[in-house]
Formats: sequence, C-alpha cells, structure tokens
Amino acid sequence: MEEAVSRSAAGASDSPAGNLAVRPIAGGIGWSVGEYVCRAGPGDRPFEERHHAVSISAVIEGSFNYASSSGRGLLHTGALLLGNHGACYKCGHDHGIGDRCISVQFSPNYFAEIAATVAGSSEFRFPVAMLPAHREILAPTAILETIAMGGDPLRVEEHLVRFVAAAIQVLSGGSPAPVRSSALDERRIGRVLQYLERHREEALDLDRLAGVAAMSKFHFLRVFKRVTGVTAHQFLLGTRLRRAAVRLLTSPDAISKIAYESGFGDLSTFNGAFRARFCQTPAAFRRTGAPVRAG
Repeated sequence: MEEAVSRSAAGASDSPAGNLAVRPIAGGIGWSVGEYVCRAGPGDRPFEERHHAVSISAVIEGSFNYASSSGRGLLHTGALLLGNHGACYKCGHDHGIGDRCISVQFSPNYFAEIAATVAGSSEFRFPVAMLPAHREILAPTAILETIAMGGDPLRVEEHLVRFVAAAIQVLSGGSPAPVRSSALDERRIGRVLQYLERHREEALDLDRLAGVAAMSKFHFLRVFKRVTGVTAHQFLLGTRLRRAAVRLLTSPDAISKIAYESGFGDLSTFNGAFRARFCQTPAAFRRTGAPVRAG
C-alpha cells in the first residue's frame, strides 16, 4: 500500500536560514497539500533540492525563479510550478522578496493513474518547468486557494485530483512553454508582476507598466509575453478574476461589490469576463463551487 506523501516532499523542511514556512493542510494515502510561504530575497542564496514526489504548486502571491531539468521560468501569480518525481530543482528570488504557494504532492503511482486516464500514458512527465496562468487552470486554482482555509478531506482530495488532471490536460494538449529569456528581462518583468499584484484594482495603462519595466512599450509587450507566457492584460484580468472567484466562495458580499473591488468598472463587464473564463456566471460558480468544462 502506498504511504501518505509527507509535508517535506518539496524539500521544505531543509530550507536554509528559516526562509520557508510550511503549513500542512491535508494529506492521505499517496497525496498531500500544504501552504508554503517563502521570505527569501535577492540577498539569499538559491535553494537547491530534489522533488520527492510529483509536485504541482500554484503561486498565490509573489514571484520567483525556478529551474529544473525540464527548463526554467519566472513563476508568477496564477502560474503553476511543475516538478517531476526525482528531479533536482533550484529556486531563487533575484528580483523581489517572498512568495506564497499552495503545493500539491502526489506519489508516482497515484499520479501515473491520473495521467493514464487524462494523457493516455502512465509514463507522462511534465515537459516544462512551469505552466502560465491559462484559462483552463484559472477556476481549479481559485478553488485550490480556498482549500488552504480547510475543508472536508474527501472534498479536498477530489478537488486536488481535478486540479492535477486539468494541468495534465493542458500540457498533454501541447500548451506552448514560455521562450527562454535573459536574467535582465526576468528582473524587469518581475518588478512589473509585483506592481500588478499591488495595484490590480486600479486602472492601469501600458505607459505605466512599461515605465515600471524601464522599457519602450513595444519592447515591454514582447518581453512580458516571452517571460510569462501570457500578455500583461491577460495576466491582470486573470489575477482580478481569480481573486474575485475566491471571494465568491468565501465571502457573503454581493457580487456587485466583489466586482467593483476587484477592479471592474461595471457589473456587466465583470459578468462577461467571468463567464468567458469560468464558463458560468458568478452566481452559478458561487452555488456550485466548481468549474464547468468548456465545450
């Protein structure tokens, strides 16, 4: 019988200088989920470890550099860190301080069973190091964040399986990976990502964001997409919608209040954007607490 995956599956217990705090959320036979809060910054040496389970971590706040045998990338809010079992990896914060992730760990056998159904092969391995904040993972990621607040173990495990299956579905369908970028580009875009998180409710324009990156507007557009895998508008919209989705599931506030406080100028725009991304209305999402598959 498989054993429960431990909370140190990502090497968190060996984090140098106490920069990484781990809060176990739930676990069972072949799986675990926990919250990882990192306080490291540019002055700290990169953290090197090995994935002791299949790891998928949703970035909830902040950004950081991640590199493994599958590639490298600048992990940002809404993106997924992908770790194959046994793979060595390195994480660092070259551009800012700290991040928060919800990390899901599956044993190789449990993951292989899911992959065999979703990808058609139990031998499936993550072909890239990260998955940008795509539409297909927006709803599962938002619900994953609510799991960090606790819940019934059966509901938690059921959602974790759906969450992992959604990521495998996107990857096995040939989702493009971000093109390799320079360290300077990543530092500049890292500043913009932090700025977007702090000011996501405000009306932002291209001049303002390009100024934060110290780039021309045309160059900024190209580099942002190259580093993150999505456009600046897609990132901002996804961030606003994900935060709104979490509030819909955890707050009794009126939908109109959530829409305005999430950065949307009017309710109809919010409803349209939410339906386009989540394939259902905000009210339906609040009732069901689950994404609807497109098509």
